[in-house]
Amino acid sequence: MVDIEKANEKAFKRLINAMPVWTDIERAIDVIPGMKKNLILHSGPPISWDRMCGAQKGAVIGALIYEGFAKDEEEAVEIAASGEIIFEPCHHHNAVGPMAGIISASMPVFIVENETYGNKAFSMPIEGVRKVLIMGAYSPEVIEGLKWRENILFPVLKKAIKKAGKIELKQIIAQALTMGDEVHNRLRGASYSLFAKLVPYILQTMDDINKTNEVIIFLHNLEFFFLPLSMASCKASLDPTRDIEGSTMVTVMSRNGTDWGIQVSGLGNEWFTTESPVPNALLFPGFKKEDVGRDMGDSAISETAGIGGMAIAAAPAIIKFVGGDVKYAISKNLEMYEITIGENNVFQIPYFDFRGTPTGIDIRKVVEKNITPLIDTGVAHKEPGVGQVGGGLLDAPMEVFKKALYAFVNKYTN
Repeated sequence: MVDIEKANEKAFKRLINAMPVWTDIERAIDVIPGMKKNLILHSGPPISWDRMCGAQKGAVIGALIYEGFAKDEEEAVEIAASGEIIFEPCHHHNAVGPMAGIISASMPVFIVENETYGNKAFSMPIEGVRKVLIMGAYSPEVIEGLKWRENILFPVLKKAIKKAGKIELKQIIAQALTMGDEVHNRLRGASYSLFAKLVPYILQTMDDINKTNEVIIFLHNLEFFFLPLSMASCKASLDPTRDIEGSTMVTVMSRNGTDWGIQVSGLGNEWFTTESPVPNALLFPGFKKEDVGRDMGDSAISETAGIGGMAIAAAPAIIKFVGGDVKYAISKNLEMYEITIGENNVFQIPYFDFRGTPTGIDIRKVVEKNITPLIDTGVAHKEPGVGQVGGGLLDAPMEVFKKALYAFVNKYTN
């Protein structure tokens, strides 16, 4: 008989013992395992073009124009539906992407290494907020921004991180949790901490003052700059917890705007999915409830690793932005301790007298307690081309945990 508690203890220890560091930035095709010219990675479980939500289709259209496969929207749609382009989840290639999660061959990606176990994870630098590719926009200005990221931001950051050697990410996340971030939807403290560490190396490797100024101003103004590094940090920390015989710990929570899915350590790479729900969103002026797309993005890797919604009480300033209040955040955060294996020894919540964040989601406890993880997230328009419409909160759908537990029982009790 398999010892579930012992298996979960092993998975949990691997997670909290992880040491993720940012070591490099390179083009996706040069570093992501299995990346090809005609492969586009996306957030969430596997999905075909015809089932993609509007925002994810919009991001694919933008990527095809950016890569030179298409000259406009009409041609991009035709190519996407032709079968010439392969679509696969970021998670199948050791990568993660926020919102639509689109990564194409030419895009620069951060390389994060887990020094404890030697594995790597990848994510692309965020291009901004609101009307951007990851939110489903693909206007000429969006493509221009992607080219700027490739031609200006990429080489400046590459020289800087090479000079630095590495930047430890776990330390930044831990510090940010004491600065009012939950490190999913609020990343101001984390991004400024990274900015302070990175700028000296940017200045030391400067060869064009105008490009350097552009990059420094961009980084200073973008409070979400740390998000993809945080996501890759969580991904690199969680991957060594996969395939532990008998473990009921969740290794992935992810969504693509159509399907909401999880993977579980003791069940390998099998996806358990259900229809993605619509977040309870606080909208930007000019948008209405009917505009909101279904929940989307790989960024729920944050909650899977014990931050984000699992540390929402650390970030009172974000609560109103995502449509909640402080009392709600505190009560929901306390609930999360009931469905997790343990508490993180590095990530701590000041309001709870520096108690470690609830970490290691256990599918048995989720079903038994009838409590699902809290996700706080950005919200995209349901139609392609529009972009972000607000921020929101939602409880992960119970159905995926029930499906996973049923499969676990079948596998381990014959």
